[in-house]
Amino acid sequence: MTPPVPGGSAGGTGPSAQGSPASGQSPAGAGQPASGQTDPGRLPPTRRGTELFMLAFAALLVTSAFVLVEANQEQTLTWAIVWYGLSYLAVFTAAHLAVRRWAPYADPVILPCVALLNGIGLVMIYRIDLAQTEKFAGTDTPWVDAAPRQLMWAAIALALFLGAMYWVSDHRTLSRYTYTFGLIGLIALALPGALPSAISEVNGSKVWLRLGPLSIQPGEFAKILLMIFFAGFLVSKRDLFTTAGRKIVGMELPRARDLGPVLAAWAVSVGVLVLEKDLGNSLLFFGMVLVMLYMATERVAWVVVGLTLFVAGCLIAYNVFSHVESRVHAWLDPFADYDAGGFQIAQALFAFGTGGVGGTGLGAGRPEMLLRQANSDFITAAIGEELGFVGLAAILMLYMLVALRGMRSALAVRDTFGKLLGAGLSFSLVLQVFVVVGGVTTLIPLTGITAPFLSAGGSSMMANYILVALLLRISDAARRPQQQARPRPQQQAPLSDAHTVMVERPQ
Repeated sequence: MTPPVPGGSAGGTGPSAQGSPASGQSPAGAGQPASGQTDPGRLPPTRRGTELFMLAFAALLVTSAFVLVEANQEQTLTWAIVWYGLSYLAVFTAAHLAVRRWAPYADPVILPCVALLNGIGLVMIYRIDLAQTEKFAGTDTPWVDAAPRQLMWAAIALALFLGAMYWVSDHRTLSRYTYTFGLIGLIALALPGALPSAISEVNGSKVWLRLGPLSIQPGEFAKILLMIFFAGFLVSKRDLFTTAGRKIVGMELPRARDLGPVLAAWAVSVGVLVLEKDLGNSLLFFGMVLVMLYMATERVAWVVVGLTLFVAGCLIAYNVFSHVESRVHAWLDPFADYDAGGFQIAQALFAFGTGGVGGTGLGAGRPEMLLRQANSDFITAAIGEELGFVGLAAILMLYMLVALRGMRSALAVRDTFGKLLGAGLSFSLVLQVFVVVGGVTTLIPLTGITAPFLSAGGSSMMANYILVALLLRISDAARRPQQQARPRPQQQAPLSDAHTVMVERPQ
C-alpha cells in the first residue's frame, strides 16, 4: 500500500497542481520565472546591433545612389556627395544612439526603413535640383536648390525625434492629456482656415502658416495630437460605442444618440474641405477616426455608417465646390484638360510609362517635365520613372514594413491605449501613402499631400519623425521583458512573541 503524499492533489497544492517537468512547467522553488516574467540574469537581446547593421546598409545604398546620380548628370563626382553622405550618417547615428539609450528594446527594423526612405528622398531631391537648375538657367526665376533645405529639415526633425524619445518615457502618460491634445489639435487644424489668405494660402489651399521666411503646416502636427485624443477618448468611452441598436439585415446598427462623435468628426472633415480647400487632410482625418473606432469596437456597423457619411460628403463637395469638381475632372480624363488642370497628372503618367518595369536609371530620366512639384507632390512619379515599377514597389514595401512592425508592436503592448495609439499611427502612415500614390497614378483624385520621408518639406518631415518616435516608444514597451519580482525577505518575529513548546523528557 502506497503511503499518501503530504499536501496531495486533494488540497490542490501538490506537485500536480504546481506543475511538473512533464507538463512543461517547473515546480515552485526551481528557480524559474513565472509566466510573462523574465529572469534578470537572462534578459533577451535588445537587437540594437541588428539595427546598426541595417542602418549601415541603408547608408551604403544611399551613397551608391548619390554616385549614380552624379555619374549620369554631371559625368563626374563632386564633393557634394561627401557632404551629403556625412550629414546623413550624422543624423541617423544620433537617432540610433538615442534609441539605444532611451528605448533599448524598440523594434530594430523601423528606424532603418525610415532612414532608407529618407535617404532615397534626399537623393531624388538632389537629382531634381541638378535637372531644374539646368532647365531654369538664364531665366528670370532661377531654381533654388531644395536638397540643402531638406537636410536642414531632417536635422530639425531629428531634434524633435530626440525630444519625443526623451520626454515621453512612457507612452501611457500621454493619456493624461487626452482632451488637452484634442483641443490643441483642433485649433491647429482649423487655424489656417481662419487666417487671411495672404499668410495661409499656397496654390489654392489654405493649409500654411507663414511667418516671414518660414512657413509651416499646422495640420501635419494636428494629426498626431488628434490620434492621441482619439485613442484616449475611445478607451474611456468604449461602452458608448459598443452598445447595439436596431438590427437591420443581420447588422446591429449603433443607436442614434451614440452617433454624435462620428457626426462631429464628419463635420470637422467637411469644414477642413470647405475652409481650407484641403481634400487630403480631410480624407486622412476622417479615415483615421473610422479605423480607430473600428479597432476599438470591432463593429463593422461603424465603418458602414462612416463610409455612408463619406460618400454623402463627397457628393456634396463635388456639386458645391469648384476646386473639387476640377480635380475630379482631371482624375477622370487628365488629357481632356491637358494645358491646365490635367497637365501634371498626364506628365506623371508619361513618367510611369517611360520608366516601365526597370526604370531609366538614376539620373537618366526627365523629372523636370513635372515642373516645380517634382520634388514634393509628384516625387513618386519621378521615382517611378528612374527606378521603374520594381523600384517604386520596393519603396512601397518599405512603407508597408514600417506599418506592419508598428501594428505588431501595437498588438503586443499590454495596455489598450497603447494598442489603439500604435495601430492608429501605423495606419495613418499607410493611408497617407495610399492617398499620395493613388492620386499620382489616377487611382483616386489628386489630393496634394506629400509622401512621408520622401517629399521635400519641413512640416511633414518633422511630424512624421515624431510619429516614428512614438512608434518606437510603444514597441519598446511591447518588447521590454517583465522583470521577475524579487521575494521579500520575511521578518522574524520578536523573541518575546515566540511560542514555547514544552517537551517532556523520557524517564
